[in-house]
Amino acid sequence: MANPFQEAIGQIAKKKDVLQGASPDELRALARPDERTTEYGSASYISAVRSRSAKFTEIVFEADAQQRETLARVSAYLKDKKLIAVDRVMCLHAGYKTLVRLYVTAKYARLAYMWGQMLFKPETKAAGSKPDFTIVDVPEWPERKILVDPVSFTTFILGSDYCGEIKKAGLRMMMYHHKTRRDGLGLHAGSKLLRVRRKDGALVEKGMLLFGLSATGKTTLTCHHHWLDATEGEGVIIRQDDVVLLNRDCSAIGTEDNFYIKTDGLEPDSQPLLYKGATSPNAILENVSVDEKSGKVDFFDSSITSNGRGVVIRRELDFTDASIDLARVDMVVFITRKKTIVPPIAKLTSAQAAAFFMLGESVESSAGDPSQAGKPLNVVGTNPFIIGPQEEEGNRFLEMLGQNPRMECYLLDTGYFGADKNRHGKKITVYDSARLLADAARGALVWKKDPDWGYEVAVSAEDVDLAVFDPSVYYGEKEYGRMTKELKESRRAWLKQFKGLKKEIAAAI
Repeated sequence: MANPFQEAIGQIAKKKDVLQGASPDELRALARPDERTTEYGSASYISAVRSRSAKFTEIVFEADAQQRETLARVSAYLKDKKLIAVDRVMCLHAGYKTLVRLYVTAKYARLAYMWGQMLFKPETKAAGSKPDFTIVDVPEWPERKILVDPVSFTTFILGSDYCGEIKKAGLRMMMYHHKTRRDGLGLHAGSKLLRVRRKDGALVEKGMLLFGLSATGKTTLTCHHHWLDATEGEGVIIRQDDVVLLNRDCSAIGTEDNFYIKTDGLEPDSQPLLYKGATSPNAILENVSVDEKSGKVDFFDSSITSNGRGVVIRRELDFTDASIDLARVDMVVFITRKKTIVPPIAKLTSAQAAAFFMLGESVESSAGDPSQAGKPLNVVGTNPFIIGPQEEEGNRFLEMLGQNPRMECYLLDTGYFGADKNRHGKKITVYDSARLLADAARGALVWKKDPDWGYEVAVSAEDVDLAVFDPSVYYGEKEYGRMTKELKESRRAWLKQFKGLKKEIAAAI
């Protein structure tokens, strides 16, 4: 039986009324009726759907009757509709460059403009070539449904005008492609290079990956300078914000040109690099409060949504260069956001790291399910876009760590510490997290093995007072024991559901 996704794309490809090859300026001009221009001269837009549609997403290896019927109706609808086609390239590394084509109904030119700024322009005109991945977005469709076909690498986005849905459609396919075609792992992680001076005086470079769901601080810490001392030759180079492709040799290939950041509460003191990018005239804001008359931007006004977004131009950020890849990953950081007994930073064994990869501990954010924002959440690999058995990814991650024993793994808590029903707890600040990661890269942390968890906890740092994160300050011995037992049971229960998971991973908690 013919693949209905390929049939639908074949019909679209034959259409005559498709605008192809428009420049970013031309696309912005087409989207002008939807634009509210900011005080910085940048474009801002408001979408009807303001988060990803995870509950409406269907992975389709073989279409059923209902899915076939939906695709047939969409094809019939699009016959008389003008479309915009945008071709972009994912990845810069030789052998990884992937042509992605977006079709979107012409009324939503703003989506073509925004998404087109996230990836790389093809080196040559691609209008006559066949794309590797295809995305079709029909935002006005009356039913919300995301149909994903990993066989033909095609995604149909129906009933959503949220730009993040298009972005993740391409990245989801790239991660699946890398896993199945290159024996690697596509990771929902930021990447950067830290140049630090060790305690022995040597200047060293550390490639770092940072895992974390939206609102945990992944982008904030990826795009941060850590207050490193340039006079000592220290610094950072920001590579990627969202998705990287990890290889067996521990190299990490970047995917995107620019960043799609969360703007809620963005300010220049704790997030100077991102603030600069978001206030550039070349940024594009989505669902951010912008005064209709003055164009004044208010990143603290969440009346539209707490999932405000901005496309920022990577090359305009300080601490970037022409590369988006890491030749070698030395540090892997799993970011969580807890409130009670999880320390600000802990050092993990390989098996523990694979366990925390599988646990993917976080909290729900407005980017995923706004109705559940703030609730505890487990997402394997902190990656809601995995296609295929999730335990396969945890097992492969452990294998890759075994093949690269120099990779150090850490658990980083960006939430609070010491909370109970009467106490909010001590906030773990951006400064705390950024400096602790720099100290870890320097080898400047003093570690002590935790008798309950088996991982090493930092007890001394160069300029973060870790004494305030001692559990004995907040909890009695009996209470701490109860909380430890409950958290262990919860973690083990989560891991137990993955029947094919390697025993050493499940036993690491």
